[in-house]
Amino acid sequence: MYHIVEKRNIWFTISAILILPSLLFMIWSGITRGQILPLSIDYTGGTVWEVSFEQPVQPAAVRQVFVDAGYNDTTVFTVNNDSTVQIKFKPVDGDQKEALRQTLEAQFGPLVENTYRSLGPTIGREVSQAAVIAVAAASLLILLYIAWAFRSVPHPFRYGVAAIVALVHDVLVSLSFLAIMNLVAGWEIDALTLTALLTVIGYSVNDTVVIFDRLRENLHRYRNESFSVVANRSIIETATRSIGTQITVLLITVAILVLGGATLQQFVATMLVGFVSGMYSSIFNATQILAAWDERSIFYRSAKKTSSPSAAAPA
Repeated sequence: MYHIVEKRNIWFTISAILILPSLLFMIWSGITRGQILPLSIDYTGGTVWEVSFEQPVQPAAVRQVFVDAGYNDTTVFTVNNDSTVQIKFKPVDGDQKEALRQTLEAQFGPLVENTYRSLGPTIGREVSQAAVIAVAAASLLILLYIAWAFRSVPHPFRYGVAAIVALVHDVLVSLSFLAIMNLVAGWEIDALTLTALLTVIGYSVNDTVVIFDRLRENLHRYRNESFSVVANRSIIETATRSIGTQITVLLITVAILVLGGATLQQFVATMLVGFVSGMYSSIFNATQILAAWDERSIFYRSAKKTSSPSAAAPA
């Protein structure tokens, strides 16, 4: 016997702990850096320069060259091997770039330029605005669609709200991971990271709807049971399917993370964390939100039970 809904106090507490790092990081980053998220040059404007040397180099040593030249916000990390680095720094003109190249060659030997691209702050700002609008529009459409799809049950709007709350939970957990990795490895939010977050949003909602659909069926089938008991039954009946589906996706994601190379590492790792969070929120958060709404209490209280726990279905 599994009483998942009855233990929602635990699940909500775990969720609060998981999203706390992202909230604290955004507050700290907003105060110290002037931006709540560690945005890459895809959004703030700047230059990406990928170069290869004949011998392995240390990213910290390469970064020091740029810091000495006055580019303090430079980030450097290796790509594919220890002799190839990707450098992100503020926009420069042709003469400044050539001066930096000469300094790098003088210290580390001849280099080969693999890629060089520059993005102005205006374009970056437009990309940021478009990203925010896209996420907001997607969330609104998801809310409206779920409310319409579950119109046959009481309070269908609640299902859309619960799905969006679970979605926001998954995004915040992913941002917590990125915040930690920003402090550890200097990761920043770029265009690929936004793609990963949008993928997490879609996948999270998909898994949540599976449980909601079984809940809709059971509400008509078990009319004499309380909402919490029916919700618990629905979670148990679909948990094996949800977890099994998620595990197959996680296995593929882990394989790409391990074998995909450094350029895909941040993208795939963000998706991996988001998928795990989506599996958690679909089972332990979304339906519990509906139950809490029905009982008018976020925290479960045994006095509010209207059916015997034995009515819950076994796994």
